[in-house]
Amino acid sequence: MSNQDWLARSRQAVWHPCTQMKRHETLPLVPIERGEGPWLIDFDGKRYLDGVSSWWVNLFGHCNPLIGDAIKAQLDTLEHVILAGFTQRPVVELSERLAALTGLGHAFYGSDGASATEIALKMSFHYWRNAGRGDKVGFVSLQHSYHGETLGALSVTDVALFRDTYAPLLRHSHQVPSPDWRLAAPGESHETYALRCADALADFLAQHHASTAALIVEPLVQGAAGMAMYHPAYLRRARELCDRYQVHLIADEIAVGFGRTGTMWAHQQAGIKPDFLCLSKGITGGYLALSAVLTTDEVYAGFYHDDVTRGFLHSHSYTGNALACRAALAVLDIFEHEEVIESNRVRAAWFTALMEPIMHHAKVRHFRHLGMIWAFEVDTARPDFASWAFCLAMEHGVLIRPMGNTVYFMPPYVVDGEEVSLFVSAALDMLEQA
Repeated sequence: MSNQDWLARSRQAVWHPCTQMKRHETLPLVPIERGEGPWLIDFDGKRYLDGVSSWWVNLFGHCNPLIGDAIKAQLDTLEHVILAGFTQRPVVELSERLAALTGLGHAFYGSDGASATEIALKMSFHYWRNAGRGDKVGFVSLQHSYHGETLGALSVTDVALFRDTYAPLLRHSHQVPSPDWRLAAPGESHETYALRCADALADFLAQHHASTAALIVEPLVQGAAGMAMYHPAYLRRARELCDRYQVHLIADEIAVGFGRTGTMWAHQQAGIKPDFLCLSKGITGGYLALSAVLTTDEVYAGFYHDDVTRGFLHSHSYTGNALACRAALAVLDIFEHEEVIESNRVRAAWFTALMEPIMHHAKVRHFRHLGMIWAFEVDTARPDFASWAFCLAMEHGVLIRPMGNTVYFMPPYVVDGEEVSLFVSAALDMLEQA
């Protein structure tokens, strides 16, 4: 069957996410038959270089044989078993390895990033309730933050496009100024601005710590805010303030974990440890749905009791799925045996060097880079810039999905120099026509 056949069938039967479906009357869907490394290939054989890691999940390329073989082997042993009252090898091994990598000794599993956020929020509140602090029911997050689209996650999300429609259903939360360095005053350093924003957090917690359960942040990069990057000094100050005022620190590393910012975990660049760490997206290399929330021995002990109602009675049918955990173990094997973090530092250096013409282009604003993320704003009067740039890049065989006038590259960790040149060529053509 051709692209057109699959396009028509998908429009008829599938409700696509984060999409106004009527747009696909004029902006066709892109049917994909298969993947190879950083490439996606449609039913007519056209190839597209995946510049967004398929919504930030694919770390080591499509159809990676190491991950695929691990899943195939697990299929012959156990696909899934209820995790309430039972256990199995992959979930135990994954939990042990994540504990060793994070210093957080207990892992609770969900199905996706929003589920991880829900788990962390509920767990924080419930911990304080078990500790006799039932008044700590509030949450604080950064302006322009994104933590998912279930109702609890939306309550701490500050992106109007996702939040406003559902506002009557959401719990109130408080947002403090974002340390996004694009918002710094002229001549103000990134670190100085981050600390100025931390002062606003300090003021809020000084007044409201008695009713605040947790601060939730995306460490170093606020993804849906347009890859907003900030100085790690903010995280260090936030950790100090949370300790002082007995407020949990939740690190949402759903998008920025697993090496994306240049270290295994983004919060490591600040030299801190959160009370909760939310992981998803890259955890299985983009293969299967899985998320994890890791927390401290202290939090775990707060639920350990003879009273059932003091336990964390949260569940998903596919919690700790054996196939997904085996995929995640294969991902950790690749990190361990192929020196991914070190290789990415080399890869990032030549990627940045190749992007020099973009960096200095007259229409580019706020060019920025961290780890395996590159972003910049385009000075354009086009009201339809995001969809126009997407279509133009696809003509070049490159998949990018701008957010407003922010263009970013977040590729799999397997791109080579020739492929990076395609990103640059497509971006330069876009800038010339914008």
